[in-house]
Amino acid sequence: MISEIYDVIVVGAGHAGCEAAAAAANLGSKTLLVTMNMQTIGQMSCNPAMGGIAKGQIVREIDAMGGYSGIVADKSAIQFKMLNLSKGPAMWSPRTQNDRMLFAEEWRLALENTPNLDFFQDMVKQLIVENNKITGVVTSLGIEIKGHSVVLTNGTFLNGLIHVGDKQLGGGRMGEPRAFGITEQLVSLGFEAGRMKTGTPPRVDGRSLDYSKMEEQKGDENPKKFSYLDTPKLTKQLSCHITYTNEIVHDILREGFDRSPMFNGTIQSLGPRYCPSIEDKINRFAERNRHQLFVEPEGWKTIEIYVNGFSSSLPEDVQIKAMKQIPGFENVKVFRPGYAIEYDYFPPTQLKHTLETKLIENLYFAGQINGTTGYEEAAGQGLIAGINAHNKVHEKDEFILSRDEAYIGVLIDDLITKGTEEPYRMFTSRAEYRLLLRQDNADIRLTEKAYQLGLAKEDRLQKVNDKISKSQELETFLRETSLKPGIINPILETIESSPVDQAYRAAQILTRPNMTLEKLEDIEFIKDVSSTYNDEVREQAEVNIKYKGYIEKEKENVAKLNRLENIKIPEDFDYSKISSLSSEAKQKMSNVRPKTIAQAGRISGVSPADINVLLVYLGR
Repeated sequence: MISEIYDVIVVGAGHAGCEAAAAAANLGSKTLLVTMNMQTIGQMSCNPAMGGIAKGQIVREIDAMGGYSGIVADKSAIQFKMLNLSKGPAMWSPRTQNDRMLFAEEWRLALENTPNLDFFQDMVKQLIVENNKITGVVTSLGIEIKGHSVVLTNGTFLNGLIHVGDKQLGGGRMGEPRAFGITEQLVSLGFEAGRMKTGTPPRVDGRSLDYSKMEEQKGDENPKKFSYLDTPKLTKQLSCHITYTNEIVHDILREGFDRSPMFNGTIQSLGPRYCPSIEDKINRFAERNRHQLFVEPEGWKTIEIYVNGFSSSLPEDVQIKAMKQIPGFENVKVFRPGYAIEYDYFPPTQLKHTLETKLIENLYFAGQINGTTGYEEAAGQGLIAGINAHNKVHEKDEFILSRDEAYIGVLIDDLITKGTEEPYRMFTSRAEYRLLLRQDNADIRLTEKAYQLGLAKEDRLQKVNDKISKSQELETFLRETSLKPGIINPILETIESSPVDQAYRAAQILTRPNMTLEKLEDIEFIKDVSSTYNDEVREQAEVNIKYKGYIEKEKENVAKLNRLENIKIPEDFDYSKISSLSSEAKQKMSNVRPKTIAQAGRISGVSPADINVLLVYLGR
């Protein structure tokens, strides 16, 4: 039926699969996206939102690399917030609430308008492997599709098992069948597999809620967006709301613990530590008498509401009884209860940094199959897998982002080097160079790389270069402009900062705590100049001035580490012959096969003493 031989076959059309297919096709590979259901391409399986702490940085990185997630998020946004504005710029994280149906529609339209990309609806149940090299896939209809590379992005569908109380249903998502066959085949080929758990909250009828009993959460007054391209800005926004559980709610939920698959031993696998179910919160944080819930609309027109913070696998009757005791939920009508889902994953230490598997050539894994959780983490992996699948097939160099270049680089290096035994979620704290990896400079960090690959067009690169030159112009103006005490002291007084008794450069004043460029613009001649630049340029110049010393220090640390990144370890290196290495170091490094000394140092269980021994040995 399908006689064409594809360069890249992508299995699964979630966030990882969509980005992988788009990247490979845009680079020129003849690409096939195989999905079990064409109607659920780009589906938001869990919360109707993109971005958040560290995740927003990943979305902006994907956009700077020519990916689609930021564009789709902007086109389907119903609210925008920049999180952590009270902290330093390394912590600022963009987040959108999205129209779930519009998000999926925009993804499908974007993919359908991508050259070189074909689609096929069926379940892939088997891989075709010849001499430890992938050559295609077989679908449940028995159709063989030949391909030079395959990217697996199966999400939670591999032997997925849904739990609602003591009920169990086979499925990858509620109402959708699970995928089978692939796990068993990969294990027979020598792969190690494991099980993980995740969960999702109930969806409820917004008409049945009393919002007057909740706190309204509006979007930003001047909303920004994810994409560096000219995507539409929000002109109107929908509000979210906040309410809280209470002791009565907790007592009702506890009544169902003996029927909970989490507590009666039915679920053995680990769930996401930083996104626990409501029963897990009550159990782990017994001293708290309430927990915050975010009441999130699912779109512009739908009445469906997502109850963020109430993820649960308790019996449906217990969930509903407890929810009716939440302020504003007294008359709640439930569309569907929360549920937990267990699924197969493959410990990511079995991968290279390109996300190609070590055992089977030209086979790539991306997304939850690698033990991650979250749309953004999946999309970032999909992008890298799609790029590398294309490059490998066309005999081009591998593409790897380092830890000092992108959060995506931190994510993949953590997975490959450390592995994960619980669903991995990105945080700003995981990045040692987070001041360099800000959301505002993702285009500066990555657009040139995307242009060299062929994912970014020249107009995008020119836009970035204009931003760099204009921010430098504004910086120069602020560093050279002198402000006399009579002009600046009234402004310093408003922020309770010590007055000056002599003239200071505007840039020096800007470095003071609580001082901002916006406050400096109270001085008319500064506003006359700065107002000629757009918000992105002004933000870039302000961050560069205020944090110049810290940024330079971080760059020095990167340079030191890069010296160790440049010391390569041969791929077939025999660690067992170095008697001075600890047994754990030998075992871990033999398993991970680090490419450099720096990567070896990041492996859990490898000590600085082990690294010194390795350095001495390689030096010889």
